[in-house]
Amino acid sequence: MEPRRHNALKDSIRSIEDYPKPGIVFRDITTLLSDPRSFRRAVDSLVHPFAGGRIDQVAGIEARGFILGGAVAHQLSSGFVPIRKKGKLPHKTVSMAYALEYGTDEIEIHVDAVKPGDKVLLVDDLIATGGTAIAAVNLLRRIGADVVAACFVIDLPDIGGASRLRDLGVTVRTLMEFDGH
Repeated sequence: MEPRRHNALKDSIRSIEDYPKPGIVFRDITTLLSDPRSFRRAVDSLVHPFAGGRIDQVAGIEARGFILGGAVAHQLSSGFVPIRKKGKLPHKTVSMAYALEYGTDEIEIHVDAVKPGDKVLLVDDLIATGGTAIAAVNLLRRIGADVVAACFVIDLPDIGGASRLRDLGVTVRTLMEFDGH
């Protein structure tokens, strides 16, 4: 992405100090989503590397990954697969637990969400520790998906999640970085 566009997108992110707890700076993409030009640029930038290629499904992680992933799937003429917190999907599911800073959580996907060998692009708004994204990749692989890449609007490289995903052999694309937590 050209520097001017990168700065415009980065400027559209609201930073909220000490949320959800002291010492954390929350990167809020709702301001990007509510600005039509920024939202379009972000989606176009996420789509661009994969346009013209084969992506069978875009998997979005609850909740902001649904917004971005749905738009990306539409642009790529792909299907959309929701990855949700446990207990939110109505059909038979498979689940994956993952570690949080102070406990565990669990995500799940329908058992028939992808066909074996489907090329899947994982999308979410931000990658920090990578716990949720790594669980999503492992869950997708468990049901037979070929995870082509994982895309995020924001990377917090000081926390290392993108590196952890790359260590699993996943190509990671991000639109911008912020220092710190």
